Amino acid sequence: MTLIKYSIAAGAVAIIAALTFILLTRYDPTQPYFSSHSYWFAKTADLKDVKRSITPRLSTELAEKGMNLNDPVFLRIFKEEAALEVWKQQGSQYQLFKTYEICSYSGKLGPKLKEGDKQAPEGFYRVSSNQLNPHSVNHLAFNIGFPNSYDRANNRTGSFLMVHGNCLSAGCYAMTDAHMEEIYLLVETAQKGGQRSVPTHIFPFRMTETNMIKHASSEWVPFWENLQEGYSWFEESRTPPRISVSNKSYTFN
Repeated sequence: MTLIKYSIAAGAVAIIAALTFILLTRYDPTQPYFSSHSYWFAKTADLKDVKRSITPRLSTELAEKGMNLNDPVFLRIFKEEAALEVWKQQGSQYQLFKTYEICSYSGKLGPKLKEGDKQAPEGFYRVSSNQLNPHSVNHLAFNIGFPNSYDRANNRTGSFLMVHGNCLSAGCYAMTDAHMEEIYLLVETAQKGGQRSVPTHIFPFRMTETNMIKHASSEWVPFWENLQEGYSWFEESRTPPRISVSNKSYTFN
């Protein structure tokens, strides 16, 4: 009887410890934990079923715009507008295919600085095939590649920063499951078509002069001015720039 009591007590302690860990590391009062799209109801997608049900419709939508599922893609994310854009290459330039609403992201405007700050990153990243996770508990996901060389040069830390489904964020960009299925399929198929990695540019907002003035009091203006260079490059050329890091800043060519 004593052994049974000890076992029950040990089990209760383990459950309390697990719940405490989740609350300390994952809980964010701004997130929809108790909605049908939440951490508690997370589920892994059946990728074969996703492809079977979505590919015909997605192919038709692309064809209506003169695009092909295998064509290279380019992603842009805007925090303030809660928007993720998917662009498709047509000839030497990219054209906008679709804009998806971001269901949830955590933190505020500004970059991610350190592990555990629950801040969604800003900057220039690339997604290769080994960053795709079809088995994610958050209904498909891909790692954006944080920290990149810029982040490391500026001593910024963090890991497992994703774009994923399930509409719940603890530093990631979370989509509805339906939107994530399309985005994942577009990225994966482009890579299978020969694109080595997908450029993924993440901005605090659309970096127009009007918006820069609107946010002129922010401590992050110098960082955002650097991001604006890359934003403007694409706006003018409709081609993602080649990006490198020099003196702890992004450079473009």
